[in-house]
Amino acid sequence: MKPLDLVNLCYIWIKSYPSLRKTWKTTLDERGKSLRVNYGHQTVPGLQEHVFGGLVKLQDLNGEFPHCLDSPNIVYFVSSALPYFPVRIACMAKRSGAKLVVNQNGVAYPGWFGKGWEAQNRTMAKLHAMADYVFYQSNFCKVSAERFLGKRQNNASEILYNPVDTDHFCPLHDSQTAQDAIVLLLSGSHWTRYRVNAALETLSRVRRKNDRVMLKIAGRFCWCSDERLAETEVKEYVAQLGLTGAVSITGTYTQADAPSLFNSCSILLHTKYNDPCPRLVVEAMSCGLPVVYSATGGVAELVGGDGGIGVEGPLDWEKDHPPDPQLLADAVLQVIDSIDRFRVSARKRAVEKFDKKPWLLRHAEIFHGFGM
Repeated sequence: MKPLDLVNLCYIWIKSYPSLRKTWKTTLDERGKSLRVNYGHQTVPGLQEHVFGGLVKLQDLNGEFPHCLDSPNIVYFVSSALPYFPVRIACMAKRSGAKLVVNQNGVAYPGWFGKGWEAQNRTMAKLHAMADYVFYQSNFCKVSAERFLGKRQNNASEILYNPVDTDHFCPLHDSQTAQDAIVLLLSGSHWTRYRVNAALETLSRVRRKNDRVMLKIAGRFCWCSDERLAETEVKEYVAQLGLTGAVSITGTYTQADAPSLFNSCSILLHTKYNDPCPRLVVEAMSCGLPVVYSATGGVAELVGGDGGIGVEGPLDWEKDHPPDPQLLADAVLQVIDSIDRFRVSARKRAVEKFDKKPWLLRHAEIFHGFGM
């Protein structure tokens, strides 16, 4: 960490300490039994704000369990969206008698994080061990956490997949045939360039068989500090592959905008290797989009056998294995041939397995199980 970063962190801690101390100074006996949940942040972003990753889950929870700064008795952290000083906050909360719940996503390991992965895991490891209860976002998340964060002495935990509001994320049209124009969607925060390259190379191969297929790329390009430079790299590769006119880049979007984005497309193309539990997959399925994906990480747990087609890959902690574009292209063409059936199956799976209402109910059961 650079000295300037340390100075800034010290400043943030000094500035925030009085409010944190006020939040957690009340003892459990003084609070009573009413349920009051705190998410560690000063505020929880609204649906109209541009957020990504774990912050979206806080939006879901905030509607049912409003963010409380006045004598909370539960502190809830999402491992991929931790606030500043989460261990300090957790210690203050537990000293006051509050319970710590951790929603555990992926971890750092050599293959994707590179040098410094051990240090990146230290905070998560402490919270993982301290937690009174852990929600793992997938079986893959649990395996990863136990391998790189350590096994918990407290076994209070479960697998709870990311949810989707199936009333908000729903199909806007009834059917689509292989004769219709097909739009592939690559979405999310693109932290590595291979994800975009794999999608473009897949499109190039698909269009050799069906030149009506297009690709829409949504979300942020994050692999270099200047997003404009990253976008220039993408456009240059589009031209190199002869795909000019077949690819559109739409940028970031809000949760409120997401259903319209998904409904403007036909198939979600998810090229990330070892993705722990991507929420956008269940959101797309809820809108009736089949998924063609790298069958690594936790994605296969979400898509199952009826929500799309996966391309197998090895489990490797030392390096990433981008999916083979030709295999992805073959899978896309298979889905196109039966797209209406896949659309129905994807929507049905999302409604039956990932609807937000049972997810919130399970949180309420765990929270009240603490005696709140």
